Amino acid sequence: MSNVSGKTSNGFAYEGDYQPASAGRVNWTATFRHEGDYAGMRHGCVHDMPGVPVATMDDAVKADIESTWTDAA
Repeated sequence: MSNVSGKTSNGFAYEGDYQPASAGRVNWTATFRHEGDYAGMRHGCVHDMPGVPVATMDDAVKADIESTWTDAA
């Protein structure tokens, strides 16, 4: 399991983790905070990641976290 953290384009900080699943999938979960207060949690899956370097996987997970949080309806 690997950890990721960052800040979304709409100002929410997040901390999360991810782990490879099967068939090139990577499952992730993230907890979001705004100004230190809990704002929510999301989970997701990134596909087509077999044999991808760790740095590339980190970037793909962070992009999916951003998209899931900021594009939420």
